[in-house]
Amino acid sequence: MPERIQKYLANQGIASRREIERWIKAGDILVNGELCILGQCISGIERIEIRGELVNLKSNIHNRVIMYHKPCGEIVSRSDPDNRPTVFHSLPNLKTGRWVSVGRLDINTSGLLLLTTDGKLANDLMHPSNQVEREYQVRIQGKITNEVMSNIQNGVQLEDGLAKLKILEVKEGEGVNTWCRVVLQEGRNREVRRIWESQDLRVSRLIRTRYGSIELPSDMRLGKYLDLTPSQFHSLQKLVATPKFK
Repeated sequence: MPERIQKYLANQGIASRREIERWIKAGDILVNGELCILGQCISGIERIEIRGELVNLKSNIHNRVIMYHKPCGEIVSRSDPDNRPTVFHSLPNLKTGRWVSVGRLDINTSGLLLLTTDGKLANDLMHPSNQVEREYQVRIQGKITNEVMSNIQNGVQLEDGLAKLKILEVKEGEGVNTWCRVVLQEGRNREVRRIWESQDLRVSRLIRTRYGSIELPSDMRLGKYLDLTPSQFHSLQKLVATPKFK
């Protein structure tokens, strides 16, 4: 059955649907020698070229998801003009397809990063409508007052809209530092840091410990990866199988 090209290619592990849509808009994809249009349906027998390179469409795809313990200092990008280390250099090689990151962590953030060959699953897990939780350990420079907690939990206005965190726990800190656990349900750029900065507090350390149903193992070393078990994989699929309604 024909499918929209962005969905078809995402399921092939080429990239996320959002990235494929950007390529289509930029005129980077040809279908049978002609410019692809957004939403175009294909059946899989077409000749697909992306930026002049022929795509090998696969059948009987066995998708894979891994967790990676990202260290600070690595970027979530395939290349960097400044030649900074990238997480993709630390991942297992694939015979077919490619790794798609489920969201991003900035260069100064460590912790759990999920990567998959299933572009549709990556897109669904990132999509705001599915409200998939991300949990972090955060070290704050300064005191977290009751007023600050109330502001953050009720929502603060950032330049790209209202944002809020669920504060699960505030721990006693050392000196000027305070640790806390927080949860949010979206993944805007540097959102956790910007929320705290709106309260004149600085995040000095940020560690993602959970994405949806997947938790970072406490004994997993930095820079290492693990394949998700079948039950973990299915738990992620369940998170996005049913639409969320507000």
